[in-house]
Amino acid sequence: MFHSLVTLLKESLRSSLSTAVIILKFVVPLYIIADVLLYFDLLKHVSFLFAPVTKLLHLPPEASISLAGGILLNVYAGIAFAAPLGLSAYQWTTLAIFLGVCHALVVESAIIKKLGVSYRYSVVLRLSAAFIAVLPLPFLPDFFFPEVTDTVISQSPQVQSFGNLLIHSFLHSCYLAIKIVCMVSSIIICVDLLKATPLIQRHIEKVNTSFSIIIGQLLGITYGASLLIREAHRGNLSKQDVFYISTFLMVCHSVIEDVLLFVIFGANLWVIVSLRLLTAIVLSYLLLNIVSRFSLLDQIVRME
Repeated sequence: MFHSLVTLLKESLRSSLSTAVIILKFVVPLYIIADVLLYFDLLKHVSFLFAPVTKLLHLPPEASISLAGGILLNVYAGIAFAAPLGLSAYQWTTLAIFLGVCHALVVESAIIKKLGVSYRYSVVLRLSAAFIAVLPLPFLPDFFFPEVTDTVISQSPQVQSFGNLLIHSFLHSCYLAIKIVCMVSSIIICVDLLKATPLIQRHIEKVNTSFSIIIGQLLGITYGASLLIREAHRGNLSKQDVFYISTFLMVCHSVIEDVLLFVIFGANLWVIVSLRLLTAIVLSYLLLNIVSRFSLLDQIVRME
């Protein structure tokens, strides 16, 4: 038992190290790029392209590059670009919900497609769900966001030269990366311990709807989808099961790691989790009934 635990911890630490390298590759250079763009006031040349989106989300125009990075790459890119902007707790919560739903859109939609779910459906669903999930935010009381202000944007750091800017930016990006690495490493170790528990091991060979959703919630869409892909290929899941579970997980998954990364900056944990869960439950139920009533299921889910 002790030997197994030591082996598990070694594997977790090895995985944490690999993840740390990925985070450093993303966060440090992208943070510095964001600071340089702010320093030379270059964001205004691209921010207008996303102005309608940032306006709808009550975010500053400069946050457009964060949205683009998060949607096309991952949450680390979104955070790295947003960190120098000095966003308020309300704005960080908005960004957390939006990117939590539709980050890494290209890669994760491709993963879901292996289940037989239409790539187009995945992209449209996650973008639409991201906007729907943030709709209640403006109606929430201010005490959920104690630092809310009209628009808090920290312009380029007050430095005397471009060289000082690079030093300042590099140090701050390293500090941010270290915070993220520590949190992600802790989560990886906890998740690996969770996967090794008798409960998970007992159910891992037989996936049902509830268990699949729980796994996706805790461990992320990649791990949850990998279980579903295996069960779908074995014929243990119907098209309705695949549609419902994949729809739910695309809207609300990895509520530990993704959410806590934004909480570092003051985002409200309970608001993020509650709104994503509520959106996932409502959309999954409504869409399943709609596609079933209008016989659209075969067009969206094509299991081999």
